[in-house]
Amino acid sequence: MALSPSDQAITYFYWEPGLKNFPTQTEKAVINRRMPLSFSLLNCSSSLSLSLPSIRRTISSTKPRAQMSSSSQAASPLVDNWVVLGCGAVSVDYLAQVAAFPKPDDKIRSTSMKVEGGGNTGNALTCAARLGLKPRLISKVANDAQGRNILTELEGDGVDTSYIVVSEEGNSPFTYVIADMETKTRTCIHTPGYPPMVPNELSSSKLCSALNGSHLVYLDGRLHETALVVAEEATQRNIPILVDAERTREGLDDLLNLATYIVCSEKFPQAWTTEPSIPNALVSMVLRLPNIRFIVVTRGDKGCIMLERNINDAHGAEEIEIGGLLESLVQKAVPSRKIPTCISSKPEIWIRADGIGSISGRLLVGTAEVIPPSELIDTTGAGDAFIGAVLYALCAGMPAERMLTFASQVAAVGCRALGARSGLPRRSDPRISTFL
Repeated sequence: MALSPSDQAITYFYWEPGLKNFPTQTEKAVINRRMPLSFSLLNCSSSLSLSLPSIRRTISSTKPRAQMSSSSQAASPLVDNWVVLGCGAVSVDYLAQVAAFPKPDDKIRSTSMKVEGGGNTGNALTCAARLGLKPRLISKVANDAQGRNILTELEGDGVDTSYIVVSEEGNSPFTYVIADMETKTRTCIHTPGYPPMVPNELSSSKLCSALNGSHLVYLDGRLHETALVVAEEATQRNIPILVDAERTREGLDDLLNLATYIVCSEKFPQAWTTEPSIPNALVSMVLRLPNIRFIVVTRGDKGCIMLERNINDAHGAEEIEIGGLLESLVQKAVPSRKIPTCISSKPEIWIRADGIGSISGRLLVGTAEVIPPSELIDTTGAGDAFIGAVLYALCAGMPAERMLTFASQVAAVGCRALGARSGLPRRSDPRISTFL
């Protein structure tokens, strides 16, 4: 984001989260020399009117939660109205539940029908809002019936839609979803919105306003040019970034290079790295992406895998080959019909992938709830619900074990209703309250 001469005249003392007290004049000079010229706050004058004590409370509380202690077992605090910013897909979903997926040239009838909001970012932020966060959303819709319904539904759940661009022409995104009750799978047919969003539709003042006070940024890989502008500015502000890597997409690599956390599909690690196995691919990803603190692979009813990087190298620690380590953890992790569980390797070990390299960290395996067939209605948006819960967990500073079980439980609850949002729980739901 380029600065005009008037922009450059603004002085902003960036306070690094590691500092416990406000910087001295000498420290201010050092910090300001570190600030890149592209860090623009021209259009954020309202944010600069905050009192210094309120700024100190916000920044000093961000780092411990964003870094997420993996060893603490104390109950995590409830989080209210913490701001998270998302940039990505919203849509309208037309959902049809059928007894079995049709064969070619068949004519069948649905057993249930529903129309509701969808899109990865829309779903994840709806989940986060119901859990108590205060999400803001950057996206684009058209000024048509679908677009108006998208905005109304998001606003009803507490998502700030003031950063969504509304086009007077074109169409809003929509998706046909067929939920197959025989195989318990869903098929999606998506029609993108038109015209697509471009970066200059997000003004610098809007971007600054959206990022002000945000504790976390979430990107689903869509609207990649705009998402990159958001990610670059978030990086300048030291705001952690979570990227949803569902599949390889244009521009995704640029976002991954700036990501702090990744949540990805089961197929993504091997597709992105071309490694022969998921565990080897995870080590390769962490080595190639130096800013990454953890990567979570979601595996549907098989649970999830998480590779977490240690902040400090474990000098002289034991080295273990990741394939064998994963197999041993999977054998110990027994799925439960009541709640998800999580098994962790020893902390601070060296995890090796032969022919690739080693990282200092730990490996975790989470199970998913075994949902009775009579209760499993639709898996649409289960991954988005998982991510929405991860956003909450990061803000709350949950340890990794609790984060994975909490996110898995939230996703499982959502699968008991048709559509991505109908079944999303609120924080008071007794099915998830034990995790809080």
